[in-house]
Amino acid sequence: MGILKASSGSLLYFIVLLHSLNIISGVQGRTAKDGGFRPQKLFVFGDSYASTGNNDVSVRSWKVPYGITFPGVPTGRYSDGRVLTDFLAKYLGLKSPVAYRLRNIATSRELNYGINFATGGAGIFDTIFPGTPNMTTQIDLFQQLIEMKAGSISSGLDSSLALVVLSGNDYSSYLARNGSISGLPIYISRVVNQLAVNLRRIYDVGVRKVVISSLPPLGCLPSITVSSGFQKCNSTFDPLIILHNTLLQRALAKLNNETNDASAFFPLDVHGSFRSLLLTTKGSTKFENPLKPCCLGESNGFTCGSVDAITGNKMYTICPNPKKAFFWDMEHPTQEGWRAAFDILKPSLQQLL
Repeated sequence: MGILKASSGSLLYFIVLLHSLNIISGVQGRTAKDGGFRPQKLFVFGDSYASTGNNDVSVRSWKVPYGITFPGVPTGRYSDGRVLTDFLAKYLGLKSPVAYRLRNIATSRELNYGINFATGGAGIFDTIFPGTPNMTTQIDLFQQLIEMKAGSISSGLDSSLALVVLSGNDYSSYLARNGSISGLPIYISRVVNQLAVNLRRIYDVGVRKVVISSLPPLGCLPSITVSSGFQKCNSTFDPLIILHNTLLQRALAKLNNETNDASAFFPLDVHGSFRSLLLTTKGSTKFENPLKPCCLGESNGFTCGSVDAITGNKMYTICPNPKKAFFWDMEHPTQEGWRAAFDILKPSLQQLL
């Protein structure tokens, strides 16, 4: 699931897709306060919660019904439509940055808005998904472009913003490799320490504002709540998630102190925004059952987007109205889920601008 260049056979499709996305998503957002920080570019690092098409076209995010809400076809986003990156870009008044794998078919004007390196399955370290670039590799790719002075990418870095989104692939991979529960606290410390190193690298390249997401409530993902019929979150790993987010807060405070800028490294409370939407009384939000995904495999062995290998028939179901579902599939929010979460995050972001 690594970053690959678009093949010649799909070049025309990607060109049309790229331009259509920029036309549709390039809407005006807010303007900066007088004398405030006004980002001119957005660079994105992380995993599927932020990716806009860096995975190989063979993965499910490039298959129907992904993209059914926006723009109507799969775009490589792990959702029915827009993801966190898109909502942040709109808020900043920017077009959503081009996915790294599409950079060679993007115009210089499109590259003016930055680049998205985030890839589904990525982590701080290598995960169980072969070929997926970890965060260090993503920053290496970013630094290479800067050093090559590729187009307009290297200009205006001091007025750029970086978004870093990591949603737990390091920990699911640790457990999948038979890591012990008792060893998780030490591993969490390693992950956060390396994350801090990576964040400082982004800053040292020249980006002066770095926004970092907290770890979401993993026990509320449909892949976990399916055991309760999507009725309740599993709190087993809550203390470990709290540990990650607490260590992250401390690391960001230390980085801000080292750079003499109290807002150079800014936490984005994805954890809190998700919890406020998921742990609510039924009917108190627009989401009918916020723990149940809209797109589900019909039986074990099938997922959203699965088709029968022999008949080609779809082996998944879609809810009547994705706008009433917080989750799209077993791990990722719908466009409407991201919209609701981002609405909660907006007030804190005003401190940056």
